[in-house]
Amino acid sequence: QAQLVESGGGLVQPGGSLRLSCAASGFRLDAYVVGWFRQAPGKEREEISCISRNAGSTFYSDSVKDRFTISRDMKNTVYLHMNSLKPEDTAVYYCARGRSIYCSGFGSSEYDFWGQGTQVTVSS
Repeated sequence: QAQLVESGGGLVQPGGSLRLSCAASGFRLDAYVVGWFRQAPGKEREEISCISRNAGSTFYSDSVKDRFTISRDMKNTVYLHMNSLKPEDTAVYYCARGRSIYCSGFGSSEYDFWGQGTQVTVSS
């Protein structure tokens, strides 16, 4: 059965770092664009990053640019390295599998399979 499972979330102080993982089972994740999204309480789900199949192309939203880095390994995992975390980064973070071959930043309509999410809380 195909699954995407996020891990690595938790509570961190402002200015701290976390690394989120998105692990796939039941299919080859390296055959797909992968995106990271987040949703804070009362807000819409926001695409914050994506990575192309060969990692040659990436996208970052303005809200995370220069603080977050997306990467992928040669197995079935995509990572989101988050530095200089701020309280406004508090949200549930989701990874998703892309429908097309493009990492475009065009939002959730470009993705067809989602993980269950992992909570990130940035607070002192």
